[in-house]
Amino acid sequence: MTVTPQQTDAVDNAIRSRKSVRAFLATPVPREIIERILAVAARAPSGTNTQPWNVYVLQGAAKRDLSRKILAAYDDPEEAATHREEYAYYPTEWRSPFIDRRRKVGWDLYGLLKIGKGDKARMHDQHGRNYSFFDAPVGMMFTIDRVMQQGSWLDYGMFLQNIMVAARARGLDTCPQAAFTQFHRIVMPYIGAPANEMLVCGMSLGWADTNAVENSLITEREPLDRFVHFLGS
Repeated sequence: MTVTPQQTDAVDNAIRSRKSVRAFLATPVPREIIERILAVAARAPSGTNTQPWNVYVLQGAAKRDLSRKILAAYDDPEEAATHREEYAYYPTEWRSPFIDRRRKVGWDLYGLLKIGKGDKARMHDQHGRNYSFFDAPVGMMFTIDRVMQQGSWLDYGMFLQNIMVAARARGLDTCPQAAFTQFHRIVMPYIGAPANEMLVCGMSLGWADTNAVENSLITEREPLDRFVHFLGS
């Protein structure tokens, strides 16, 4: 199969332009577009073709009602303290350079939003915007069967990346959100997921609000010589 420079550029641009968008327009996304994105994303590789992904798509009143339920728990300190993630997304012990990158992206975002280091109320509100899907018209929840192991979670990451790149190919934006996992006891029964499934993450999907200052954030990436090792000729 011959690949043209235009085809290469189209794929590269979709990957490069992907970023986590934290403010969306209310413009609805037609169901057929969502279905096409998910269908092409399902071409992601998975060990022995196990395809470990399950997707629950929320729109309209269903999305708003779930947001309301989660935010009610999030805004109540006593209630929020009873909710815990089922799996560890981050390390229990932070080390450089990972903690440095984490801090930088956090303060870069807060700097754009003019949130000071001691402004816990505004930090709380900004984090809470996760649970309204940053006003995106589409929210998605991703689950995996509990029998699946670490390799299937690697497969799942490729599926999620495919969704985000396929969305960019159509002019749409996304924000993958592990924040929802804290409130899995609210999310899972609401979406009707069976007990054998575990919440992997959520995702917002829609058209970015280009006037929102938070969407001007471009995160940095390390140069190749920091993480690539060539062996042999």
